[in-house]
Amino acid sequence: MHNTWRSSQSSFHLSRMSGNMFPSDQVTLLMDDLLCLSLHGYETVRRLAAKSILKMMKRWPSTISKCVLTLAEKFRNPSLPENVVLGSCAVLSSQTVLKRLTTDRKALSSFLLGILYSSHNESQKAQKAITELFVKYNIHFAGLSRSIFGGPSQADGTDFAGLVAEIGSMSFETSNLHWRYNLMANRVLLLLAMASRNDPNVPAKVLSQIAGHFLKNLKSQLPQSRLLAISALNTLLKESPHKISAENRVHGQGSLQADPKSSLEEALSSIFQEEGFFSDTLNSLSHVHIITDMDTGSSRGHYGSSSLQSFADKSITRFYFDFSASWPRTPSWISLFGSDTFYSNFARIFKRLIQECGMPVLLALKNALEEFVDAKERSKQCVAAEAFAGVLHSDVLGVSEAWDSWMMVQLQNIIHAPSVESIPEWAASIRYAATGKGKSGTRAPLLRHKVIDCLMKPLPQIVATSVVAKRYTFLSAILIEVSPVGMPESEILVHYNLLDELLSNMSHSSAQVREAIGVALSVLCSNLRLCASFGNDHSNESGASNADITPARSWDRYLVKRASELVTKIQNVSASEALEIPKEKLSENGMSSDHSKDDIKWMETLFHFIISSLKSGRSSVLLDVLVELLYPVISLQETSNKDLSNLAKAAFELLKWRVTREPHLRKAVSIILSLANDPNWRTRSATLTFLRSFMYRHDFILSNMDKQHIWLAVEKLLIDSQLEVREHAAAVLAGLMKGGDKDLVEDFRRRAYEQAAALIKKRKHRSTVSALPVASVHGSILALAACVLSIPYDMPSWLPEHVTLLARFVSEPSPLKSTVTKAIAEFRRTHADTWNVHKDSFTEEQLEVLADTSSSSSYFA
Repeated sequence: MHNTWRSSQSSFHLSRMSGNMFPSDQVTLLMDDLLCLSLHGYETVRRLAAKSILKMMKRWPSTISKCVLTLAEKFRNPSLPENVVLGSCAVLSSQTVLKRLTTDRKALSSFLLGILYSSHNESQKAQKAITELFVKYNIHFAGLSRSIFGGPSQADGTDFAGLVAEIGSMSFETSNLHWRYNLMANRVLLLLAMASRNDPNVPAKVLSQIAGHFLKNLKSQLPQSRLLAISALNTLLKESPHKISAENRVHGQGSLQADPKSSLEEALSSIFQEEGFFSDTLNSLSHVHIITDMDTGSSRGHYGSSSLQSFADKSITRFYFDFSASWPRTPSWISLFGSDTFYSNFARIFKRLIQECGMPVLLALKNALEEFVDAKERSKQCVAAEAFAGVLHSDVLGVSEAWDSWMMVQLQNIIHAPSVESIPEWAASIRYAATGKGKSGTRAPLLRHKVIDCLMKPLPQIVATSVVAKRYTFLSAILIEVSPVGMPESEILVHYNLLDELLSNMSHSSAQVREAIGVALSVLCSNLRLCASFGNDHSNESGASNADITPARSWDRYLVKRASELVTKIQNVSASEALEIPKEKLSENGMSSDHSKDDIKWMETLFHFIISSLKSGRSSVLLDVLVELLYPVISLQETSNKDLSNLAKAAFELLKWRVTREPHLRKAVSIILSLANDPNWRTRSATLTFLRSFMYRHDFILSNMDKQHIWLAVEKLLIDSQLEVREHAAAVLAGLMKGGDKDLVEDFRRRAYEQAAALIKKRKHRSTVSALPVASVHGSILALAACVLSIPYDMPSWLPEHVTLLARFVSEPSPLKSTVTKAIAEFRRTHADTWNVHKDSFTEEQLEVLADTSSSSSYFA
């Protein structure tokens, strides 16, 4: 039986491959009857008939074409019943039929035209079935066979060019089709163009017509058609004959081939040179940027109007968007850029259109771009930023001359414009224009250095602070895209010149400018460090004098030294304000109020630098500086200036989770140990908070010696003069005991028990106990409480003795008594669920001692 089955399969395969396999007359009659039943009024009959038809089509593939022609032709009937549409869609949506359409031109033409001409049907259920059929075809589309493009026209006169022309006529808004069917027609054009653009048998005129059609659709009134046109143009515009290659750039622009020509240029030129074309296009694209108060931070990958679409519409328009290359190459970590609505796909259209058709595009775009740059609406500013980014990134012959003639002036106007709403979009535009080219993104665009030179020009003496912040934001955006690998000497010098300017303006009066300076500092410093790590920093060999650039060259030492000096001054000012010392006294002591404000502003900028560096993903190259800056971050957690303290706390939260490795780890430990002995008790408390996270992150990489030093420092704070520090130290020690080194934990637990037991023995001699300092006695009790609280749910053998010994101190005066009662209450709470089991570990005498610490003695009886 197996051999019989194999022989039948082999004969079936041979007959299928030879194309001589045709059904008998009886099978043809049976297929006709099943097709009639598949359109029956009862759903059960239609479903069973569709299953049978599918089996027969698999057995006799030649019947598929007849089935498609019969069913698709019915879609054109305006009086078609609902059951006929549902039955036809059920059969045509099978994978067998969809695969056949890739090789049969006549069936493909009938299928597509039948769907597109079915908009007349008034049944909602029928319209839903047709839409689902098209969406399924759209999703499963895998290209077309070359047999569809080549060869003579078939008997009915259908050929590929004619099919494209007929579908193209249906995809214009002037046709009487419903907007969704108009969208389907546009989608079909894109699929056909994708499948045929590399086939030599397809006339270039066909692709030119399709590209021109989608270029016109950029100013369509339908939002979905505009989105689809964007996707199509980004797919079709690939030749880029006017783009200056890397090899040609080395020899100069004159080495380009004479009169480069694209196969699409002629058709596209006649369209964009129409009067008002780009003005209408930019106006239509601006409607895509839906900017509301509730959604100012929309993602670049989701377009405003797409949120209003149904699932079917999204399946048609967004299919290619999800698979396009993402931009930027690195995440947007700068908060100033976080709420932009800059769409890189829009910018890519203008870039590729210029690369396809050359300078005529730029000349036609100039007036419209200038108009939209000066517009007050943010949506128009957004689309202007996208178009300007595409122009700057195009790298075509003649763009340098256009920069010198009008683009540089336009960028200066953008910088000096007083509006602040569109700063994120323009910053993203500048960043896109500076994005590196090539697979690794290391090759600089043609205009990058000219854009940097324009941004580096100093601003007028009198200018709004928003303009100053905007300039620094643009500089940060463009320098993010500079590749530190192989950075030329000119860019290194730009970094140092800008760094010198930033260091001198760190005490700027505007908080917005200080934040922008901090972000720019993190970009500059990380770029310079990365460049030096590759051995490319040869700036010391430049002809600039050391006197001019010494602060910038030693920026790391300057920041650390200056920060250390200002911490003491700021703390003294805060203490003086707390004591309400008059300003005259402050001036006499050399602490001017104006100077103190400048010091606080400088420190705020430094904290912005730390926060930005830690968020950037580049903190590893700045780790030595960040470790040194632990001192001001921890020391200024609580000051009289709330803004400064909030920034210090934000930097603190990021720093405490940062893993520090050798050789910086040893330096971090030494700074933490010195802060644990700081005269300011708030600094000592903040150090303990930092140690909780620091020990959790570094417990497995710290040396035994460093662990011992940290333990001793925390133990020392158990007898601190400040009550809050003592209690905080006990809580930190309880946490360290939960997952710390076993030897250190056992040694501390033993010493804590011995010290507490020694105090109990001295209670008989009241004079001896009263002579001891309160902090010393309280420290011993806190150490014992830390041991108890380190085991919240279990009951090891040593815990009953420690709990009982702690309970014996309940008669001590406050604050010792409150420490004991709180620790015992927490012990009871965490062991309440299993107390019936755990109480067996206690003796009767120990239970009585525990009962004396609470009024509810029956609980432990």
